[in-house]
Amino acid sequence: MRCVIARFPFDLTKSGVLESMKGIKPEPVTGESVIVGRRHYPAKQVGEVVTRQDRRDFTAGEVLRAMSRLGFTCRALPGAAPARVDSPLQRASALLGTPLPG
Repeated sequence: MRCVIARFPFDLTKSGVLESMKGIKPEPVTGESVIVGRRHYPAKQVGEVVTRQDRRDFTAGEVLRAMSRLGFTCRALPGAAPARVDSPLQRASALLGTPLPG
C-alpha cells in the first residue's frame, strides 16, 4: 500500500513492517503506540525503523494513519480527563464540612 510519511511516498505492506520490526526491542511507550505482533512500540519508533528517517521528520499521526490502514492496532494518546469545576456554593459547603446527622 502506498503511504506518504514526511512528504515521501512509501510502498508498505503488513508483512514488510513485521519483518522490519523483527528483533527490534520496544522502547517504553509514553504516548501513541502501534502493536506489531504481540509488542507495543511507540509510533515514532515504528516510523523510524520502517522509513529509515529521523523521528523529527514525521509526526506520530502520520505513522498511526499508515499503520492502521495496513491493519495494525494503534493506540492514540489518551485524552486528558476534564477538569472538575465546582460552583462557589459547592466550594463553600466543602469548606464548612458536611452537617452532622441529627
